[in-house]
Amino acid sequence: MFDFTPDRSGTETLSKPELYRQLASAADALTSGEPDGVANMANVAALMWEFIPTLNWAGFYRVIDGELVLGPFVGRPACIRIPFGQGVCGTAASTGETQLVEDVHAFPGHIACDAASQSELVVPILKDGTVVAVIDLDSPETGRFDDEDATGIEALAKLLSCAI
Repeated sequence: MFDFTPDRSGTETLSKPELYRQLASAADALTSGEPDGVANMANVAALMWEFIPTLNWAGFYRVIDGELVLGPFVGRPACIRIPFGQGVCGTAASTGETQLVEDVHAFPGHIACDAASQSELVVPILKDGTVVAVIDLDSPETGRFDDEDATGIEALAKLLSCAI
């Protein structure tokens, strides 16, 4: 049985850098040597849900035939296809840059898959300089994500570039 949960060692909360270090370590352990990218994304979606507090959606969109297609996730049902350049995920995919959005209602062209989402963090996964997927995190709290979250998920995306 796998038990990948944050090691709080007697403390209630971890610093964000430590939480993301442990998340990356767990993701590496689960994906190392596994060639199936969808299986790896499914396990990492579950890990993100377990490790990162205050989420209402955690998962992936994969690049297929020039658009984003829903991949493994945890949360409510989501939009299946997102064109490049549309919404937060499509913007991250088209620019290849992390999108940290404090208030999704203020983001031009935001695609509302879940009305409960208030903030979003989307990080592209690059393989050989090309976006192959994005990691998408949504929260029901405005301003939930910050630069430490972005740095942690960017490190996870780099690790996953070889696993998906």
